[in-house]
Amino acid sequence: MKLLQSVLALMLFLFGINATAQDPHTDSGLRKGIVQEVLQVSSYTYLNVLEDGEKKWIAVPTIEAKLGEIYYYKGGMAMPNFQSTELNRTFDSVLFLGSITSAEAINVDSGMVDPDAPKEDVVPAKQPTLDQLELNIEAVEGGIRIATLFENPQQYAGKSIKVVGEVTKFTPSIMGKNWVHFQDGTSYEGAYDLMITTQEILAVGDVVVFEGVIALDKDFGAGYFYKVILEEGVILD
Repeated sequence: MKLLQSVLALMLFLFGINATAQDPHTDSGLRKGIVQEVLQVSSYTYLNVLEDGEKKWIAVPTIEAKLGEIYYYKGGMAMPNFQSTELNRTFDSVLFLGSITSAEAINVDSGMVDPDAPKEDVVPAKQPTLDQLELNIEAVEGGIRIATLFENPQQYAGKSIKVVGEVTKFTPSIMGKNWVHFQDGTSYEGAYDLMITTQEILAVGDVVVFEGVIALDKDFGAGYFYKVILEEGVILD
């Protein structure tokens, strides 16, 4: 019996389970994951975590993570049968998160990230939005501003252009494409949000230069209609 108790105690220790106390962070509504595997791609870190005795895949904007580390998170968007072109792998499901945080960066009383925690303990992230942002993004040589594009769409129809901006929303793997809402701080008659389709993986808040072909009055069906859209977007270094 003593041997069985010792083995059970060892298993609880190895899996980070405290048999005598509840985790105050999970009590506050946060979810806890223990890192089992780490996969890095250009803009994301995929983590296979142990959560409540089950393994699952989550993805967050790039971080440095190690096996055995414990992270906490809320929310997220689950993507079933998610195909990663960079990893050449299809996951049964991946939960995409804006951020995760370590135990040291959490206020136990509120269950939220402690603003006074050391910056290295917190993974900062912007939240997706379709609202117009106040941005001050410098133009790139040879690039087109979003306001100019919306003002003179016929001039660029069917042509390849460059545009610099910030990712305000990212939706992966719909109709074989990733969908990016993109702003650069300019607008024309209320139009400021450029839709981009791409195979690139990005995070909200990324500021990049895209090159792609402009199409007009594009109807993908199922309510996906765009007067102006940049297709086959690739990120330029």
